Amino acid sequence: MRGLTVGRSPGDARRSTQAASTAVAVLVALGLSLSGCGAGGTGARDEGPAHADAVAGAASSSPTTSPSKAPDRVDAVRLVKADPKVSAEVKRELTPCVADEYPVDVSYGELTGGSGSAEDVVVNVLTCGDAVGVGSYVYREEDGAYQNVFKAEEPPVYAEIDRGDLVVTKQVYEKDDPVSSPSGENVITYRWASGRFTEEFRTHNDYSNAAGNVPTPAPEPDS
Repeated sequence: MRGLTVGRSPGDARRSTQAASTAVAVLVALGLSLSGCGAGGTGARDEGPAHADAVAGAASSSPTTSPSKAPDRVDAVRLVKADPKVSAEVKRELTPCVADEYPVDVSYGELTGGSGSAEDVVVNVLTCGDAVGVGSYVYREEDGAYQNVFKAEEPPVYAEIDRGDLVVTKQVYEKDDPVSSPSGENVITYRWASGRFTEEFRTHNDYSNAAGNVPTPAPEPDS
């Protein structure tokens, strides 16, 4: 009986020894697993930074687009009124039609190939009542200020930008033509060369007098 623990059988001792061995094995395996994750292996912890770098690389490689440059807006009314080249008659016409709304059309574009960043400005001054053009002007930016480089003040006149050229339309009236019905028009194309606009070519268009003058037939009476 000596050598045996009171109250425990040999089977209990074996089971205790096996349980202790199993616990030690589990602890050893757990320790190896933790050391593998912290040693820079291929675990989930390594995939996080690698994925972030890939996303950052994709973002940096995508092309960046800059918004298109809007033209520098000008105060066309002030520009025309302060221009000594504009006639007194046109300046008298340049009055508000309603509230602070002035009868001016303004266009921006490349006409003179200036070295500055500002685009050329075309201003048309109209009458309030029937929108007849009384003056057309082109302003070019020079040394931070706009200079008048073209004017046409023979009404009715209207200037436009067409593919880098200046196109001026002048309506032609015959005797007794009403303001609303000119007989035709002259269309003159100008191109900038040697510091000024020179005429390239012109066309003339005759308007038909028949259009709009056909009498409307009277409606037939109800039967």
